[in-house]
Amino acid sequence: MSDIICIANQKGGVGKTTTAVNLSASLAQNGKKVLLIDADPQSNATTSLGFSRGDYEFNIYHVLTGMKDIKDIILKTSIDGLSIAPSNIGLVGIEKEFHSNKIEEKELLLKRKLSSIKEIYDFIIIDSPPALGSITINVLSASDSVIIPIQCEFFALDGLAQLLSTISMLQKTINPKLSVRGFLPTMYSNQNNLSKQVLEDLEHHFRNKLFHIDGDDECVVIPRNVKIAESPSFGQPVVNYATTSKGSIAYKSLADAILGV
Repeated sequence: MSDIICIANQKGGVGKTTTAVNLSASLAQNGKKVLLIDADPQSNATTSLGFSRGDYEFNIYHVLTGMKDIKDIILKTSIDGLSIAPSNIGLVGIEKEFHSNKIEEKELLLKRKLSSIKEIYDFIIIDSPPALGSITINVLSASDSVIIPIQCEFFALDGLAQLLSTISMLQKTINPKLSVRGFLPTMYSNQNNLSKQVLEDLEHHFRNKLFHIDGDDECVVIPRNVKIAESPSFGQPVVNYATTSKGSIAYKSLADAILGV
């Protein structure tokens, strides 16, 4: 049975897609069978793995609207063990579909669509859009746990209460097993006092919800790193593009923390 993990934060630019792509690739490098679902209309996760619009005809929109089964849209990536269910800008139309059509239990639509493949993968990682709309609610409802990236910059915790409130609401209603897997500090710079302060705040408030490798007191922190920024333009995760970079090492550490290495 798959462990379904979504990467969520309604605040944009916090490293959701980067985390989804590199966590997926790192888990695959550890010998796990992984499916990355791109549930963001910007389709940056799809692009980050080297796919362009002309490489595929169908995407997650066609699954959510019932035109295709999810098995029909999955693409194999260049990384052994890693596949992707791609997205496209047309996914923005799903909000209209939800409101114009009488879809029963529309919040559970993605969960139902995933039921046919849950036995195939060790991990299903879902990249969510930067909003708390119908797509993100579907993603959270379909997931076992959520990783929340928090950038180590000004307004880092802005909007976090709303996301946690939404998670709490779903736990009490349609997805009682949903848990916060952890908070992931991103874009950290040890030369920046603000970064250090945000990390201290996270360690103070969420110490037990940060990622640690067994036996290591320091939590996993994703640094601000040029190789992380470069890798999507080459259609590769940073863990493949620059394997010895600080960004790559950090994401491999995140995978190790999840696997309990």
